[in-house]
Amino acid sequence: MRKIFIDACFGKETPYTPVWMMRQAGRYLPEYMEVRRKVGNFLDMTRNPEVVAEVTIQPIEILDVDAAILFSDILNLPMEMGLPLKFEKGVGPVFEKTISSEEDIDALDPKADEKIAYVYEGVRKIKERLPENKALIGFAGSPWTISTYMVEGRGSKQYAKIKKMVYANPMMLHRLLSFNTNETIEYLSKQIEAGADAVMIFDSWGGALEKEKFFEFSWNYMKEIARNIKEKYPNVPVIGFSKGVGLYMSEMDGEFDVIGVDWNTPMDYALGIFKDNYTLQGNMDPTRLYSKSATKEAVENIANIMNGHRHIFNLGHGILPDVPVENAKFFVDYAKEYSRKLRERK
Repeated sequence: MRKIFIDACFGKETPYTPVWMMRQAGRYLPEYMEVRRKVGNFLDMTRNPEVVAEVTIQPIEILDVDAAILFSDILNLPMEMGLPLKFEKGVGPVFEKTISSEEDIDALDPKADEKIAYVYEGVRKIKERLPENKALIGFAGSPWTISTYMVEGRGSKQYAKIKKMVYANPMMLHRLLSFNTNETIEYLSKQIEAGADAVMIFDSWGGALEKEKFFEFSWNYMKEIARNIKEKYPNVPVIGFSKGVGLYMSEMDGEFDVIGVDWNTPMDYALGIFKDNYTLQGNMDPTRLYSKSATKEAVENIANIMNGHRHIFNLGHGILPDVPVENAKFFVDYAKEYSRKLRERK
């Protein structure tokens, strides 16, 4: 059975524009919160394949999105490299140990991709339950985003430690980025071997870098991952998403099938640059989901711009935890309905 999401990734004709949402398996769903209440700990959820499968499938059953995205966290991989991780209320993820020297890099476990086998088991369990016409997206953080967490120890607004390394010790940073790149290639490869239909690289903090440094320390490593994955798995779409870099798009390229567009970047601007060389994914502002009329307006605007072009509906970043489920469902249904009507008018 054909998967409309995969067809769209490769620019094939589809009856409507497929839709899914970043962070669609999460706190806005009462069903998710019930599972979390029972398990009690977010990290424990990500390490339990049965829970991973249940939570990943929930948006498929509740919203009828066209793709499920693996329930996990980008920081599980560096945690398995040897950096103890905890989630602090009001703070988020915190590494109890950080990277600040060559010796710290030496101590990282190069077999982290093997220690994280619970993720692959989760993928296998998801595939047992996932309808044949729905796709499963595996994912990883970009080497730059992962390195930023490893150096800063937590989320940051100034990125002072990692950006100090950019300018004061770039060779050490490149060594860390190369290590993370190699591990990420293996990690994504094993997700694909377990059954992932597509993979996505999340670069949450690419926009923290000025243009020249963005390509040197972030995008080029993402390109390396995409090239390696496509060499091994040419039939598996690779999605690249870097937040906050709209002004750099004219120089972004690589062996990606899909480029994610955040809500700060106008869709017509991205289309003007990329044409149909890639499928564009995005880019509704997540806060529009608080209003059905605002959602309707955005869906129509984006669909009209992308009509006849390669496109996957998504948000410009993750869905927020207090969005009403009925509004998320409205977005999914209306994106399908409106894009189907545009095709029928041709």
